[in-house]
Amino acid sequence: MCYGNGSDFTPGVSRDTPRQRRSSCGLERGVRTLCIYGELMRVLNVVTTRTPFFNQQIASLEDQGVQTETVRVPGTARERSLRHYALFYKRILEKNPLDYDIIHSNYGLTTPFALAQPSRPVVVTLWGSDLMGPYGSLSKACAKRCDEVFVRSREMKEALGSDAHVVPGGVDFELFRPMPQEQALEAVSWSHEEKHVLFPYSRDRDVKNYPLAEEVVSAVEDRFEVPVNLQVVSDVSHDRIPIYMNAADALVLTSDREGSPNTIKEAMACNTPIVSTDVGDVRERLDGVTHSKVGRTKPELVDGLVSVLSSDARSNGRESIQDLRLDRIAKRIIRVYKQALT
Repeated sequence: MCYGNGSDFTPGVSRDTPRQRRSSCGLERGVRTLCIYGELMRVLNVVTTRTPFFNQQIASLEDQGVQTETVRVPGTARERSLRHYALFYKRILEKNPLDYDIIHSNYGLTTPFALAQPSRPVVVTLWGSDLMGPYGSLSKACAKRCDEVFVRSREMKEALGSDAHVVPGGVDFELFRPMPQEQALEAVSWSHEEKHVLFPYSRDRDVKNYPLAEEVVSAVEDRFEVPVNLQVVSDVSHDRIPIYMNAADALVLTSDREGSPNTIKEAMACNTPIVSTDVGDVRERLDGVTHSKVGRTKPELVDGLVSVLSSDARSNGRESIQDLRLDRIAKRIIRVYKQALT
């Protein structure tokens, strides 16, 4: 393994800007360059929650030859307190940053801990709610101190107000793929004689705005002779989500805000019709996709869902997101890692 001669990890040491650090690293910069073109690159990931899309990204990077290790904030999002973040900081302190080429902060709230070490480049991926939500100012401030920044959409880049790489989350095309709807309906025990609209989130996640989904589907049902069911699916294995997407006549997303929702892209990979609020990069993603609609108001969402359900057809979403295959996204991430190391 080729490591540089950076300083030891000292908590509380002030951190140079990326430009200052690169210009002063001397021999270390030359040693890092060897790592770029060698076969081995080691990345320490710091993350709040190991979501399915995070796990998929890690697996795809490892498939490309990157060695990774992950440190996660203890506890769940609902129960976390300062104590949990103190434990998280302790876990990071136990790691020697000189054992890694890159420190990759995943989600804005982990970035201060990644920046606490002064010897290794820091790359941050902002997921959406960390930038667009109540902690946006913290995420913006920390991103300016990072060597490279990933965001999920152009909207997020505009909100950030500084340079960033727009790289959406990738999609597992082997897992998320079209299957016969009749077969999927049987697998999830939904009626073949009714319409099914999938809401793939918990009712309790306020930002997903379940009440709006309920209102939209209720209004739509009045226009059909058969029942239109709003199917809430959240407490199932991620591996089973494609079955529900293939069983559904449409997926509805009524979020108040998003970055680049992976649910939309996964549904597209299944050719599932989509009706969504105009959030994040959804309008851009669905541009040119058949039997899918984006609406800014409740009436527009209702009309869009009526249109989609009346067509009784699947979308062509899969063919429009070939660039989001996991291996292609991994290669884009690695190119940015190399930029951070030079």
